[in-house]
Amino acid sequence: MAQHNEVVTNLYRSTDTFENSIWNQGWDELVPGAAVYSFNGDIDHTVVNVQPENRDIAETNSMNKYVGDWRVVKPVWNLDLCIDCQNCWLYCPDTSIISRDKEMVGIDYDHCKGCGICSEVCPTNPKALVMFTEQIKNEDALNQWPEKKKKGE
Repeated sequence: MAQHNEVVTNLYRSTDTFENSIWNQGWDELVPGAAVYSFNGDIDHTVVNVQPENRDIAETNSMNKYVGDWRVVKPVWNLDLCIDCQNCWLYCPDTSIISRDKEMVGIDYDHCKGCGICSEVCPTNPKALVMFTEQIKNEDALNQWPEKKKKGE
């Protein structure tokens, strides 16, 4: 995780685009167009066909901001129970569910705020996404997975 953060930070610390890098500005300063443009360059309507990690993201995009530091609970994904229904991907307000070719492949914990919506919309029994405290390791959470609920429980 730390290595990922360092790579992303170095990638977006450039000052080529703006007179002052966003990293050096105060909370009350604004880069013209920062609230409008998510990507560098001209608007390209085919960006949806490019995987997120290959997009030319603007320095001011929320992709650079992490909420994982203040999350209290996190979703843990159980691959063996997942039916790839894509409900979690569809309803996640932070686009933190990583899906490729209509198959879930993981969770982006850098941007997940731990709201629990993904767990709520999961239709499996037991759920393929369950919320656990932030401190628990994912491997330990998988060993504590809830049992199947019977009707009426």
